[in-house]
Amino acid sequence: MKQSVHHGLGIDRAKQVAEHAFESYKRKLAKYNPQTRWATERRAEIVFTVKGVTLTGSLEVGESDIALELDVPFLFRPFKGTALRIIEEEVREWVGKAKAGEI
Repeated sequence: MKQSVHHGLGIDRAKQVAEHAFESYKRKLAKYNPQTRWATERRAEIVFTVKGVTLTGSLEVGESDIALELDVPFLFRPFKGTALRIIEEEVREWVGKAKAGEI
């Protein structure tokens, strides 16, 4: 399941926004040990652990949108929407800050 967040900032600025969102997410949800790694210039891999289970996903920065995807084991599928919503909210918050000139 992919979700997209419209940014309208251009790729370079949107990547900065994604990096800020990751750092904020890492602080706020440290108990889940969230980690990110840029696999390419536009695609980051996301990993975090919930109740001993490692969840993986990705974030891809496009010209006008940031696409989020999360791979969730069957047992955790009921929580997939919640996890994606949390990540999406963080990205939207930082897109708003970028548009307001706060970053």
